[in-house]
Amino acid sequence: MTLADAVKLTCATCGQANRVPLSRLDQGPVCGVCGAGLADGRVADLDAATHDKITRGDGLPVLVDYWAPWCGPCRMMAPEFAKAAKTLAPKVRLVKLNTEDHPQISARAGIRGIPALILYRQGRELARLAGARPAADIIGFVRQNGAA
Repeated sequence: MTLADAVKLTCATCGQANRVPLSRLDQGPVCGVCGAGLADGRVADLDAATHDKITRGDGLPVLVDYWAPWCGPCRMMAPEFAKAAKTLAPKVRLVKLNTEDHPQISARAGIRGIPALILYRQGRELARLAGARPAADIIGFVRQNGAA
């Protein structure tokens, strides 16, 4: 396996960097340290350090949902975001960051309202989408921006 045949994925559970062969992405790769799924279509809740590792260094596109527990539209969109995650896996990872717990991250990202979706690829912000959306809109947004 060469570096060109693999992708770096940061475990959303423990923060460990993993190198996964591209040919095995659809086989449910797991973290070599904690055994958590790396691209299994489940939405992971991130802490600040893991957010930065994933958005800055992962080899797959990452869509982050910036939300808060008191936000009604955020809670309404959560099941739709989860549906989109299942559809887009394993080519795109969908994760969440609680802006209430991590205000420094939302300030740095320039979040003005929630829910806010930001699509990243290899450390770069590709696009943003504001407001609660159904799964079809989330999937369309990711595909429109060339990430799936």
